[in-house]
Parts: sequence; C-alpha cells; structure tokens
Amino acid sequence: MAIEFLKKANKNPKTGEENVSRIVTEMLSAIESGGEDKVREYAKNLDNYTGNIVVTSEEISAAATKVPKQLKDDIRFAYDRVLTFAEKQLESMTEFEYEIAPELFCGQRLIPMETTGCYVPGGRYAHVASVIMSVTTARVAGVKNIVACSPPKPGVGVNPAILYTMDLCGADAILAAGGVQGIAAMAFGLFTGSPADILVGPGNRFVTEAKRILYGRVGIDLFAGPTEIAIIADETADPRIVSIDLVGQAEHGPDSPAWFITTSRELAEQVASRMPGLIADLPKVQSQAAEAAWRDYGEIVLCGNREEAAQQSDIYAAEHLEVQADDLDWWLERLRNYGSLFLGEETTVAFGDKCSGTNHILPTKGASRYTGGLSVGKFIKTVTYQRMSRKANRKVAAVTARISRLEGMEAHARTGDERLRKYFPSETFQTKL
Repeated sequence: MAIEFLKKANKNPKTGEENVSRIVTEMLSAIESGGEDKVREYAKNLDNYTGNIVVTSEEISAAATKVPKQLKDDIRFAYDRVLTFAEKQLESMTEFEYEIAPELFCGQRLIPMETTGCYVPGGRYAHVASVIMSVTTARVAGVKNIVACSPPKPGVGVNPAILYTMDLCGADAILAAGGVQGIAAMAFGLFTGSPADILVGPGNRFVTEAKRILYGRVGIDLFAGPTEIAIIADETADPRIVSIDLVGQAEHGPDSPAWFITTSRELAEQVASRMPGLIADLPKVQSQAAEAAWRDYGEIVLCGNREEAAQQSDIYAAEHLEVQADDLDWWLERLRNYGSLFLGEETTVAFGDKCSGTNHILPTKGASRYTGGLSVGKFIKTVTYQRMSRKANRKVAAVTARISRLEGMEAHARTGDERLRKYFPSETFQTKL
C-alpha cells in the first residue's frame, strides 16, 4: 500500500533559512572588521553581558564550587564513557605504508588539527553533555589547542556546570560568547590569537548558518541544526514509550522535527492521542517548545510494511533514529540514513545525548545522507605520501607523460620526461601515444 500521512507537518527543517542567512552574513562581516570590540558589543546587546569574554582560571575555580558533588559524579560518568568510545574510534584508525609496485611506496598519515573551536549551547538549556562530546573527542584525537565557548548569562557568565565540564575535559581557553559572535570569535582567532581549523558543536539555526557560511575558510563537523527525531515502530511497540520519546526531543525547541513512522494504524492513533497530554504535562518553557515543534514539524506516517517504513526513514535521514520493532538486526542491516541509531525500547535518544558513550553531535537537515556524526576522525587529517626509487620511475614517468599529453598538459608530461632522461640517459622511452 502507499504510505499515508496521518499527521503532516506544515513546516520543514529549512523553513525560514533565507532571513537567518542574511542576518548571520551581516554579523560575521561586522565582527571580522570590528574584531574583539564588536564581539563585546554583541554580547552586551544580545546577551546583556558585560563581563570577561575570556574566562579566567579564578572564574573556573569559582564555578567548580557551585557544582554539586552528585552532578560532578554524573558528569564524570558520562565523560568516562564518551572518552572510552572515542579512544576505541582512534584505535580503529591506522597509518600505513605499502609497496604498491616494486620500489614505489605509498602511505597514509593521521595528523591531528592544530586548533579546534567547540561551541556549547547554553541558552534555553545548559548542555554540559555537549562539552563532553566535543572537547573530549578533540582531546583524544590529539588536537593541540582547544577553544570552547558558550553563551553567558547577565551577571553570571557561562553556566557553572558548563565551565566545570569544559575544564574537566581539557579546554585550553574558554570564551563567554554565544551565538554568531561566539562562532566568529573562534573562527577568526579573536581573544586567543589562534584561529580555529575546525568548528564543532550543535546550536540553533543562527549558529548552524554561521558555520555553513564559514565552511571553506575553516572546517566544520557537520550541519548540526535544530534537533530531529524519527521513530520507527510496529505493533509490538509500547505507545506510551513511543510518545514519551517523541516529546523528549520536541522539547529542544519550537523548530525541532519529530517524525513517527509505523506499520500499525492502531499504534499511530494511540500515539497521536497521547501527545497533547504528555506535552501539556511538561513545565511551561518545555511545554511551549514541544507544543510548537509537534504542531509545526511533527508527522505520523503509516506504512504498509517494514520495507516502506525503512524507505520513508531514509528519506527523512533523521539526526536521531529509534527502532522499536521486531527483528532489530534486520533494521540495523537495512537502514542507511541516520545520524545515530537506537535499537530497541531499552535505549533512547536521551541516553545517547547524555552519557551512554556515542557522540550526540549529529547531522541534521538530511545531511546524514553523506556524513555521520562527530568522531575522532573529524579532528584528524588523513593525508597521503609517496616515495620511490629511480628504478620505479622507469614505468611511472613514462605512463605519466603519456596520460598528461592525452589530457593536453605538456608541462606535466615534461616532469616525467626529464627524470627519464636523467635516470636512464642511454634508454629511449615512449612518452607520447
């Protein structure tokens, strides 16, 4: 049967991008020309913050005293697991050298980037887990200079738990700057003198757009915009668990898509009926965010079979994808497009978001069609090299000359010709087709 939308969104993840792009472009230009003073101006006007932009060691120490022991223990719990997973990722990457042909050696080196900028959201929520995901992973990768930033609060500065976690995970410099001005400060090397080679971390659409515009001048991890969730479920799923997990991500903000894909009409109807009550039961700020997200971006899709469900899921290419259905191994093998996959009722997006081990900085807006989430490899350049003997030139130089002339690149060809003349002066080679 054809898929049926029991609930269709009236907005999509790209809604409103044009206006955002204009605003961000103007801000980046102003900061690049105005420098540190412009960052301070934006901090004052947008965040009502006039304190230090570069967080001092005294401020970090003071923040640590405000973090309860239980929270410190929980942060350490999450840190240890993310650290372990990142270390295993690093172990899976290898350098090598191989003799491709007699006396012609080709190799691969893994070189960590010099400086990274880690953005940590701190507006509506204090995302300590984002610190762990970005700073820890960069440190494991071997990045030499890690700059982290987060939006400050008036009279307070960066959230104390965020500051504590940044210090624990190994940030070398911390900036009390959020939004576009925070991204720009790290990209242009303001306050630190160290321009970022790569910018990483989730954020709102202004942060995401700033990274997109700067991409090319600097590297970026991926397009980590407003949070997305998709859930695939069959008739074996618990409707309450499905509904709670959808709401769990919708609370991120009014532009966070939540997509439910199912092969069971009964389950679809039960989830649809539960959503309003679960959203209304949240505290006011979270309820308002989730209500708008579900109203404008939520969808319920009824599919005839699991293959149709998998196809629809791959179209969404969701940041987070949960599967609550029979035969989880089939889904693991079949599904292609997602940032991170959560198999079975026993796991959920929140576990991955906070502490289970995998990284929560993930692709949105369909970017999981071509990239995965943040990993150790994002901070490491995989570069190649070669070396060969004069003997190896006998074949390589002649082939290079012939291919180059076929392409019309005479100067390329002559680099091969000259070596053949020098290394084998008594021999004649065919260097033209």
